[in-house]
Amino acid sequence: MPIRFPAPLAPGDRIGVTAPSSGVGPDMQPRLQVALECVRRQGYEVVLGSCMSGAGHVSAPVQDRAEELNWMLTDPGIRAVVPPWGGETGIDLVEHLDWAGIEQAEPTWLVGYSDISTLLTPITLVTGIATLHGNNLMDTPYRTPAGLTNWLDIITREPGDSFDQRPPGMYRSTGDVDYVRFPEISQYTLDMPTTWRRLDSGGPEPVEITGRLIGGCIETMANLAGTAYADVGTFAVRHAPEGLIVYVEAALDNAGSVCRKLHGMRLAGFFQGARAVLIGRTTAPWMGDFSQYDAVCDALEPLGVPLIADVECGHVAPHLPLVNGALATVRFGTADEGITQRLA
Repeated sequence: MPIRFPAPLAPGDRIGVTAPSSGVGPDMQPRLQVALECVRRQGYEVVLGSCMSGAGHVSAPVQDRAEELNWMLTDPGIRAVVPPWGGETGIDLVEHLDWAGIEQAEPTWLVGYSDISTLLTPITLVTGIATLHGNNLMDTPYRTPAGLTNWLDIITREPGDSFDQRPPGMYRSTGDVDYVRFPEISQYTLDMPTTWRRLDSGGPEPVEITGRLIGGCIETMANLAGTAYADVGTFAVRHAPEGLIVYVEAALDNAGSVCRKLHGMRLAGFFQGARAVLIGRTTAPWMGDFSQYDAVCDALEPLGVPLIADVECGHVAPHLPLVNGALATVRFGTADEGITQRLA
């Protein structure tokens, strides 16, 4: 059964902005306005939802957030939906989504990462509609580093198109930017050289592997693994005869917690059908001498597949967007190291 990809956007189309998890407080409003204006400059009309408050840990009561997201994902006049950022408890929305309505509607791009992967990944797994992991609205004003792309480019692509991304070789080691002081910042400070690394027993041997992409944030996916909303095994049978390339990334949990969660995800079948696992770069803490790399190896080496780490698909800038459901070829240790994604 083929994955369904949204039709490409063009200037004049409408993009919805809502906060299914955390909203935006008064101190972050200047950055929000800069990000919204960045989208408008691309020629899009912004539809700003009512669930945007930053007064609590979520933007609005769960029924209101669900109603607004359901509306934006099923209204044919809204072509993409991008939340301002993630949050903490977007999982409360999952059982309130209009799954039948979303599946029957014309596909709409849903864009985000972090806690938003709690919604992105189930939508692809349950409905077979592609979603876009790797950017959020507040990061949109940044200039995209060479080798990478961004969500505003991807949503203009036709189903069947392909695009390449290559690791830029640098990342930001200084943590999050203070948007209160610098609401108009548009240039990443990438100050630390880096390369992708292979963690499994295959060592530095080059690999080239093709499969369908699926994945998300470890801290959120661990709570869905084994449920009807994260049935990766059934998805693989229905949509991925080529096998899967699963990606995961840690936000803040220490290495011990990440290790436990990855073990649980593996036991729940989250990596079923994986031909390789991509691990996003993280600055999350170690547990004594037990590193984040150790955590991945401890939990995932039993899969017997390549484990490629320090990929730019996590919380550490810059961001390499990955389309859930896209057919991807990952090349490691080759002259053209990187990833090609095909929207087919």
